[in-house]
Amino acid sequence: MLTRKQIQLLEFIQARMARDGVPPSFDEMKLALDLRSKSGIHRLVTALEERGFIRRLPHRARALEILRLPDNLSKGAGFLPKVIAGGSPDRPAAPPRGALEVAVSAIELPVMGRIAAGVPIEAISEVSHHIAVPSTMLSAQDHHYALEVKGDSMIEAGINDGDVVVIRETTTAENGDIVVALVEGFEATLKRYRRKGRMIALEAANSAYETRVLPEDKVSVQGRLVGLIRSY
Repeated sequence: MLTRKQIQLLEFIQARMARDGVPPSFDEMKLALDLRSKSGIHRLVTALEERGFIRRLPHRARALEILRLPDNLSKGAGFLPKVIAGGSPDRPAAPPRGALEVAVSAIELPVMGRIAAGVPIEAISEVSHHIAVPSTMLSAQDHHYALEVKGDSMIEAGINDGDVVVIRETTTAENGDIVVALVEGFEATLKRYRRKGRMIALEAANSAYETRVLPEDKVSVQGRLVGLIRSY
């Protein structure tokens, strides 16, 4: 049996995922349930997870999946979650409360900073912010992150300055893959990967840039391009 607060939180998560495609943040949960601190939300989320109602998806920010709903929620618990300012009134209505599954259509990924599509820049390891990415870009069994593109060396591959690229973490690549390559341990760049014997060619997709050919021990693959997000 769930407590009233646990039912309220589950209903709020369900409504927000149905409306936005992504779960609410812990701050939004705290406001909706009128709690003083996020520690109370952490306890409620843990309790729901332990009882098999939700699941936290690993290595993904703000990623929750609803596995099932209790009977008393489907019959109506009487809780009306607070509306967080900034939402759109034109979003589709939530499905009936009796629904047992809510599909997650977007996942938040960390944006690790800017990646050079031109002259390599220093490797980036700090998270600058997060971005919602369609879940269809991602594979469930792998880790992903995002990077903002700086430069124009990949424009002939459709990658422009200011685009955000979605990267699947991997240390291997096939010839022709567009990868995040770490050069000599401190320079990161986005290039097309080709192996030539014991040498690695990092090819630009812009005729104004030369291909860099380096010994294999000077290049390590940090991830492979799987998607691109562009703002207009």
